[in-house]
Amino acid sequence: MTGKESKTHRSGFVALVGRPNVGKSTLLNSLLGQKIAIVSPKPQTTRTAIRAILTRDEMQVIFIDTPGLHRPRHELGRSMIRAARAALQESDLACFIVEAHCRPGPGDNHIAASLQETSGPVFLVLNKADLAAPEQLQSNRLLYRDLYPFADCFTLSALRGEGLEPLLNAIAACLPEGPRYYPPEMITDQPERFIAAEIIREKIIHLTREEIPHAIAVVVEEISPREGRELLDLRAHIFVERESQVGIVIGKGGRLLKDAGSAARREIEVLFGRQVYLDLRVKARRDWRNRERLLREWGYKET
Repeated sequence: MTGKESKTHRSGFVALVGRPNVGKSTLLNSLLGQKIAIVSPKPQTTRTAIRAILTRDEMQVIFIDTPGLHRPRHELGRSMIRAARAALQESDLACFIVEAHCRPGPGDNHIAASLQETSGPVFLVLNKADLAAPEQLQSNRLLYRDLYPFADCFTLSALRGEGLEPLLNAIAACLPEGPRYYPPEMITDQPERFIAAEIIREKIIHLTREEIPHAIAVVVEEISPREGRELLDLRAHIFVERESQVGIVIGKGGRLLKDAGSAARREIEVLFGRQVYLDLRVKARRDWRNRERLLREWGYKET
């Protein structure tokens, strides 16, 4: 990087916050142009703060996808809230993501109060604009702007990839001058083991319902090259909270686990750039969402 470039290069941290299921992870993936965070229509899919890095000649933006802010019912939920608040405190800028077709609710009021924890500007981002009629969009925009003195407001559809550039341009203008914190080819600071576990969890979430998605944790125990072959052996444990849930995740004749494994393997092979043999085992760990030792071991809670 030349001296001239270093004077104009901007960099910083941008927290994506909002209620569960408003599209934060979808927006992150759309901004990066590739899949970094898993997505699901089930609330509270994101459990940890995930950093994703967008590098251009003139800027480097480190987006922090946070767990949805909600009222926690267990220790995992409390850890998720702490992760979201920590992201707000370390960010240079925050984006409050809301659904354009929905009026503000009590959860939005709570998040607006939490925004006081960031010292930088906050953008209001009305996502899923394709689901809102024009008059509904205008009305909801005004209602949200009553909650907080936002520095700017953007309307977009993360799923369709519409309206992203104005948001990116505004982010770049607000970030301080600074260096690249990460190499330009790096797109996330999450280890491949974590990403593989999240891919597996995503596939199971999509195939299960009711309480099962919230009761699932995935831990990759081993990734090792098979001797004499261009093949990786990946062994992972899928944990649920009750013995009765084990059979549900496996499915009749093992069908659900097989389907989830096949879908996960295809994405993991792209991640590692080689063939993968995926060995999945399902186990019960009673009430794991309230067991601090397991949460720390599995990466859901800071040590």
